[in-house]
Amino acid sequence: MSVLSILAVDDEAPSLDELSYLLARSPLVGRVTVASSATEGLRRLKAEQFDAVLLDIRMPGLDGMELARVLARFASPPAVVFVTAHEDHAVEAFEVGAAGYLLKPVDAQRLDRALQRAVARLADRPEIASASGATGANGAREGGARDEPARHGPLGPDGHDVVAVDSGARTLLLALSDIAWVESAGDYVRLHLRDGANYLLRTPMATLEEQWADRGFVRIHRGFLVSLADITEIRTDGAHTTVHVGSQELTVSRRHVHDLRDRLVRYARPGGR
Repeated sequence: MSVLSILAVDDEAPSLDELSYLLARSPLVGRVTVASSATEGLRRLKAEQFDAVLLDIRMPGLDGMELARVLARFASPPAVVFVTAHEDHAVEAFEVGAAGYLLKPVDAQRLDRALQRAVARLADRPEIASASGATGANGAREGGARDEPARHGPLGPDGHDVVAVDSGARTLLLALSDIAWVESAGDYVRLHLRDGANYLLRTPMATLEEQWADRGFVRIHRGFLVSLADITEIRTDGAHTTVHVGSQELTVSRRHVHDLRDRLVRYARPGGR
């Protein structure tokens, strides 16, 4: 069963050695090639095809961000995961469509999550399959059903698999698949994650409604956008309709009831997930 072929690029030998070691141990990885500069990495990329590139950012000469922009112009670009000691390029990484942004030192669990997102990016390439028990290139376990949010891989408001939010002095990259519901908050929206965490994002609710509609999210109220996969109950009492999303009971406005029920029926129908 074929798995990912990886090019790891870092000008610091200890970091490159550690990353290579972790990649070699991952069940998602079949082949690891290394390069000690972005220029060397580009030469290798022109000579052979890789599924994903793990890339440091700050390197002498051509840096990692510049290389990522070059790769974006390839006819079949590899997925890019940045591996860096610096937090201050996260938004820029988001803008160039990176599949992940890992801070050094990298641990195996975070690395595998980034590789799984890279696999989702390569869903149109059927030769890439998951290792046994891992998420496959089609975004699902092989032979298993998929839910609607995972059908195209978790995609954020600009077509990426993450949503960048500011949190104090940091910028966090949140997987869309971890968001259960969204609440309007004036000029912002508040993203509510399944683990109970929440973050403010300066994006109009209407924008998220439009761009996340085919990713398993549905507008139920002027103030709420919810993940279909996280609705556990819908209840109607007279003219009042509510849904349960996790531990939250959210009101469904009258104008959204019909669309919500229609989306839920299509979501639950075999083949509609």
